[in-house]
Amino acid sequence: MSGDRPSGGERVVLVHIHFPAGKMEEDLEEFKELAVSAGAKIASIVTGARRVPESKYFVGSGKAEEIREVVAASKAQLVIFNHNLSPAQERNLERLVQCRVVDRTGLILDIFAQRARSFEGKLQVELAVLKHLSTRLVRGWTHLERQRGGIGLRGPGETQLEADRRLIRNRIKVIGIRLAKIRQQREQGRRSRRKATVPTVALVGYTNAGKSTLFNRLTGASVYVANQLFATLDPTLRRMDFPGFGPIILADTVGFIRHLPHDLVEAFHATLEEVSEADLLLHVVDTHDEQKNAHIEQVKQVLESINAQYVPSLLVYNKIDLEPSVQAQIDRNAYGEPQRVFISAFHNQGIDQLLIAIGALLGKNLAVREIILTPAQAKIRAALYARECVMSEKVDEAGCYHLMVRLPHEDIEKLSGSH
Repeated sequence: MSGDRPSGGERVVLVHIHFPAGKMEEDLEEFKELAVSAGAKIASIVTGARRVPESKYFVGSGKAEEIREVVAASKAQLVIFNHNLSPAQERNLERLVQCRVVDRTGLILDIFAQRARSFEGKLQVELAVLKHLSTRLVRGWTHLERQRGGIGLRGPGETQLEADRRLIRNRIKVIGIRLAKIRQQREQGRRSRRKATVPTVALVGYTNAGKSTLFNRLTGASVYVANQLFATLDPTLRRMDFPGFGPIILADTVGFIRHLPHDLVEAFHATLEEVSEADLLLHVVDTHDEQKNAHIEQVKQVLESINAQYVPSLLVYNKIDLEPSVQAQIDRNAYGEPQRVFISAFHNQGIDQLLIAIGALLGKNLAVREIILTPAQAKIRAALYARECVMSEKVDEAGCYHLMVRLPHEDIEKLSGSH
């Protein structure tokens, strides 16, 4: 498996093809960042333009020959395409250029494999890599294809290939069972949080938008932060006491990217469920990024793919310190609800406004009320404490409990009618 991924420090040739605007179009600057994030040393970049991919090499035969010449001249060990290639296209290109060829999905999988830290994260990445690799197994046996039917070669070759496929199928099955158990544990955790009426606020956004810096600023945690793509892979949850509101769970999540490989979305489904099950999404945007509007749309597409498009969200424009004309502030809609907040997580600018906006949006579904219970209603009092919704309590001279509780509106109404 490691032979399918570029190891750090390899000299690489990048290939980027411009297509008419649409699903095939990728960003060259982002591609270079991805390659550097994987540890590649960029020897050369080959660009071109096509209306549609060519079936044999993805590029035309002339461009394929140019890639071969550039590889030979630069002594590159690897060619990386900024596009998804079919297994046949990878094999054809490898025969031509005489070195390994990796597509965009393989590159992103490599970065994920390098970044995963937790047991769950490593399992998720391995699952995605195995699924990607299973369609490309014949690559390891191209030397047999030239001697197809040769005595003593064809049978063993096919037997080895089938054995490899079986090993991968078995490993995929084992990982699936383990991830199912982890998903079950996550769901139990979410159920207990829902029961306890502790809202979950999830940070989402394009990779390198500053989510982890904001997470650390809000929670006082020390999550790894780096100015690179996919610095954070493993979801991190922290409980924090929200000013004037009570406890909430803040979740930091993996950064999104355009055309995030399907196998990765599928593999990280358990992690991404934290997003789809959240009460509020903080969609963090890099204010200084020229592509920010396109990246906002890309994040929305990923949210749709995990059925999280209807979760209430707040746009958080981060890194305003890099834009002198932008001030820390809250933008509200016609109903007075916060829509956008402008902050600098690194420089602690606009954090107070962000907290106000989060409180306002979470407060739409939750009400804070005083409930008075008699000593005979001690069971109700115990149940409220079990739900972790009691914010404060006083006992009067008659022994009655005056509780400040935070609950969904319908639960408040039921309580009001029960005593």
